[in-house]
Amino acid sequence: MKQRVPQIILTVVALLLIASAFVARPEGSGAPFGQRLLAFADQEFATWFSILAVFAFLLGGLNLVATHLVKIRDRGPDRYYSLVTLVSFLIVLVIGTAKLGGPPGLQGDVTAPGSWLTAVFDAVLSPLHATLYSLLAFYIASASYRAFRARSLESSLLLASALVVLLGRIPAGRHLTAWVPEQLAFLRVEELSLWILRVPNTAGQRALMIGIALGVIALAVRMIAGVEKDPRSGGDGS
Repeated sequence: MKQRVPQIILTVVALLLIASAFVARPEGSGAPFGQRLLAFADQEFATWFSILAVFAFLLGGLNLVATHLVKIRDRGPDRYYSLVTLVSFLIVLVIGTAKLGGPPGLQGDVTAPGSWLTAVFDAVLSPLHATLYSLLAFYIASASYRAFRARSLESSLLLASALVVLLGRIPAGRHLTAWVPEQLAFLRVEELSLWILRVPNTAGQRALMIGIALGVIALAVRMIAGVEKDPRSGGDGS
């Protein structure tokens, strides 16, 4: 019963939300009961989801504070990082909750120009993101060198495609094929780079997205049918 009740709630809510996506909103009070029930589920469940999401954020914040307080109390090797995380978290939380420097009131936009939260984002978070991605570029280049070495036909094609795309994205690469006549402009490196991005790359991305969508649908069907077991319950998931 402890596991069956949440499973029944999950199945009923999921089926109602799926059905509501295929039913038009009722017009007037004379609509059939089933149509009004689905419209109610579509509207009210979305509100309940937002309320539950608030509690999830609250639990996540409390878990973060508790985890890092334990590390600081135990004087672990990463206690200074935990201290920085806690101080940053609390400062941004106070600034965002109090809406410092921005329009006051419940309807005030915390991201309004001139607000302290916007200043934190522009002066701290955005430069940190740029720094992180700048460092990440070197790791990607190193990993690409090891992965793209021409050991087979497939890796050779991948290496050639990567080189064409890289050269086509930088001004210096475009000058390499600037001598190609206008009649054969499609052989210029920038045109080849665009073709790789638009045709093979787009096809691969769409195939990947379709595969992910099918996997999500299969997982959702298993959860609705009660086949997918919670690993914490000792089920094997089959």
